[in-house]
Amino acid sequence: MSKPSGLTTLAIESKREEIAAAKSELAKLIRARKDARIRIRAERAAAKELVAIDRAAKKAAKIAKLEAKLLSLKTGNVGSVAIKMNKKPSACTTVYQMAA
Repeated sequence: MSKPSGLTTLAIESKREEIAAAKSELAKLIRARKDARIRIRAERAAAKELVAIDRAAKKAAKIAKLEAKLLSLKTGNVGSVAIKMNKKPSACTTVYQMAA
C-alpha cells in the first residue's frame, strides 16, 4: 500500500480539525441551551413561590378579619335582642324616637 500524498493528508487533517471545532461549538451551544432551561425553570419556581406566599398572606388576613368579626358578634347582644338591634329601624320608629 502506498502512503497518501502530502496534499491529501493535509486536506484530511484540515477537515478533521474543522469537524473537531464544529463539535466543540455544538457542545457549547448545547450546554448554553441547557443552562438557559435550568435558569428559566428556577425563575418559574421562584415566581410560583412568590404567588404561593402572597396567596397565604391574603388567606391569613382574611381569616384574621373573619375571626375579628366573629369575636365582635360573640361579644354583642344575644338572641332576639341582637336581631332587633341589627335591624334597620323602620320610618315610624325613627319618628317616635325623634319625638321622645
